[in-house]
Amino acid sequence: MGSRRKFSREFKVEAVKLVVDGGVSVAQAARDLGIGENLLHTWKRKYKEDASFGRLSRLTPDQEEIRRLRRELKQARQDQEILKKAAAYFAKESQ
Repeated sequence: MGSRRKFSREFKVEAVKLVVDGGVSVAQAARDLGIGENLLHTWKRKYKEDASFGRLSRLTPDQEEIRRLRRELKQARQDQEILKKAAAYFAKESQ
């Protein structure tokens, strides 16, 4: 079973810049970098839609960890709300 490759933000930005600023086609850049065309198209779309995508992170490791933990906390709270609603629904149905 294969594992998913992870790419750094810097790699993604540089790959997109090859296409956007360097005049290289998506197909050629993808071949040269050993990645899929669809993946590069996705990165390119995010680069154009999200201004923060192209900026390299200037956060300290502690700030990065705080950001990650806040995202995890937000997801956990959303999951908890869904579970509360589901429990209330099933409790009501069983009566």
